[in-house]
Amino acid sequence: MSRELWLNLPVREPERSKAFYIQLGFRLNEQYASQDGSFSMIVGDNQVVLMLFPESVFRGFAGNAVADSWKSTEVLFSIGANSRDEVDELALKAEHAGGTVFSKPGENGGWMYGCGFADPDGHRWNALYMDMSKMAQG
Repeated sequence: MSRELWLNLPVREPERSKAFYIQLGFRLNEQYASQDGSFSMIVGDNQVVLMLFPESVFRGFAGNAVADSWKSTEVLFSIGANSRDEVDELALKAEHAGGTVFSKPGENGGWMYGCGFADPDGHRWNALYMDMSKMAQG
């Protein structure tokens, strides 16, 4: 089985989306050469690939209509954080980069701290810091 993971997202304005994700700290994949207006980003230490495609290109290979991500959510992408401060910082970065924080940073269950934000196209993400030493044992 392949050990690589690509997340493919349709975007309305590829340049705007690229700028948003770069401001979050994602890295532009310099090895990817676009011929259709798409961009490739590298996410995190495990080097997950985030592909940003113009909606028309995405629709062509997905084989169906592009969902309106402002009206419904098909998937929630989660990013692991190393601290509460990193969660807070990511929420601020998302807001300053043109995204929307839909769930302000806060604690859940006494061991998890996170926030939720949407990119400029409405794709939803959350950042989570999990203090496993405080997690209930069962």
